[in-house]
Amino acid sequence: MFTGIVEVFGKIEKRTAAALSVRADVPKPKLGASIAINGCCLTVVETRNGVHRFDVGPDTWARTNLGALKAGDRVNVEPSLKVGAELGGHFVTGHVDAGAEVIFFRPWSEGFRRLRAELPKNLRGLVAVKGSIAVDGVSLTVTAAGKDFFEVMLVPHTLSSTTLGGRKPGDRVNLEADPLARYAANAVRTLGKAR
Repeated sequence: MFTGIVEVFGKIEKRTAAALSVRADVPKPKLGASIAINGCCLTVVETRNGVHRFDVGPDTWARTNLGALKAGDRVNVEPSLKVGAELGGHFVTGHVDAGAEVIFFRPWSEGFRRLRAELPKNLRGLVAVKGSIAVDGVSLTVTAAGKDFFEVMLVPHTLSSTTLGGRKPGDRVNLEADPLARYAANAVRTLGKAR
């Protein structure tokens, strides 16, 4: 479980067909610990000199933007939530629902930027204005939503402390709907079928 509050940048050291190695300044995790990389919950299989290696399966490569990463790329890194820690964002599972393309990324007043991205079919009904969404693992508030798009406003701190500040139209981002919205939608569907 994560909060969507990115703590550090990581840098891709190496990528193979089945593994990803990321250099990140996080306390040495135990083997088997979960760390979110661009919002994807990955399991630590080795840590050496600040480089953490994760096994990555074909489905994860295909469904997320991790498959497009190369050595030297920056990524968002968040260690898993510890019991009793402050929950500054929203509950994020690290289970990416879909990838989406950035439609536009425009300046707004006072150093803010507005990001509009595609809203994949499987997330329609789970994204609402003033609701939460994780974009590349970053907890954000939805400011607009249409049939096939959503928008978020990025504050200067988020722009400087996450990889979202470097996004441009056409880039792929990882999306995770708020788990509470997912469970609520499932309950409504289930109750509707039971009638």
